[in-house]
Amino acid sequence: MSQKQKSIVILIADDDAEDRMLVKDALDEGRLKNDIHFVENGEELVDYLHNRGRFADKEKFPTPGLILLDLNMPKKDGREALKEIKNDPHLRLIPVVVLTTSKAEEDILRTYNMGVSSFITKPVTFTALVDVMKTLSKYWFEIVELPKID
Repeated sequence: MSQKQKSIVILIADDDAEDRMLVKDALDEGRLKNDIHFVENGEELVDYLHNRGRFADKEKFPTPGLILLDLNMPKKDGREALKEIKNDPHLRLIPVVVLTTSKAEEDILRTYNMGVSSFITKPVTFTALVDVMKTLSKYWFEIVELPKID
């Protein structure tokens, strides 16, 4: 793995503990070496990105190079959090990949219109999730050039 890959932090926003565990296991299965951080709702996501509250330590909670975002979360859902991220001049450069159970055409159109980089419907099986995570990792960490964000 290149040094470039290791240095990029992935921030995963998903309220479902089982889904978080499955995504982490799928990334591990794909031998991904990136640091992975989890938040459980849109409020925590925005707090993390602004280093507020329990996320104040910028060394422990560095700016992510990629956000995996579930749309359906409590407190502040993914759509609201996405709007805040894309309206912030500093945060809008961070690629956001929607990873959700939604297949609603409205969600797909709306989130692309708001600036998401990709929209992925969560696969049903773990094997399919591993495949998606491997492809996602290869694309974002080996093929694409990401902007440097601090």
